[in-house]
Amino acid sequence: MSQYKIEAGTGQHIGDRKEQQDRVALFAAPRAPGHVMAVIADGMGGLSGGALAAEQVIRTAKHAFDLFSPQTDDIEKMLVAIAQEAHTVIRLTAISSEKEPHSTIVILVVTPERTAFWAHVGDSRLYRFSGPNFAERTIDHSYVERLVKAGKVPREEAQNHHLSNVLVSALGAGETPPEVTLGRHAGIRAGDSFLLCTDGLWHYFSEIELGAAIAMNSPRQASEMLIAKARERAAGASGDNCTLAIVKFVEQPKEVKSYTAQKMRRAV
Repeated sequence: MSQYKIEAGTGQHIGDRKEQQDRVALFAAPRAPGHVMAVIADGMGGLSGGALAAEQVIRTAKHAFDLFSPQTDDIEKMLVAIAQEAHTVIRLTAISSEKEPHSTIVILVVTPERTAFWAHVGDSRLYRFSGPNFAERTIDHSYVERLVKAGKVPREEAQNHHLSNVLVSALGAGETPPEVTLGRHAGIRAGDSFLLCTDGLWHYFSEIELGAAIAMNSPRQASEMLIAKARERAAGASGDNCTLAIVKFVEQPKEVKSYTAQKMRRAV
């Protein structure tokens, strides 16, 4: 079984908007050593409402992860609870502030047992790669994805469809609980990676491009490269806030035995 270390990084750009309404964070769990969380929220709503909604998502996720213990808690139940609690608080904020804030969420938890769990609401995405090869991604809770599922729009046309930003589920939207979709992957290996990102990033890239950029660079370098390319491709098109998090599993170098240690063992 291959050994690995985790490398992670985040990146953001305000795009051509007046305000950064995306939020992103990486967390360790105080009561669960070896567990790592990445979370992204894309806030929506005028007059700073979207930024407040996205900030609430991050706060809710951090609070839950701070209290999480693998001995007593279930990760998937925690992920659903984070989305539902954030939805409730955002709804209450809308009532008290006379705003209409909404937010997406995509959240990933990696365990020391080489298993990844994730959940999402809306059109912020999680991609999983094996080396540079695309393995899977979350399916947006969007009107266009419903059209694709119904066979009314080809998959290759969905990304650039003029209604691609119309969501059918988001935190804070509507009185009914949000549609939370869960995923998991066991047997993480060195070379695997995850990308979490908002539509301000994924809209401009193919899965092949994303996988290659992450495989060939450190998370920081890949973040800078992808944001720069997204801004270049959005030129003249009023680019959205652009936010991503990369979690990459890198092979551990083999331990090199020192000459002194070898000499000592021979002497014994």
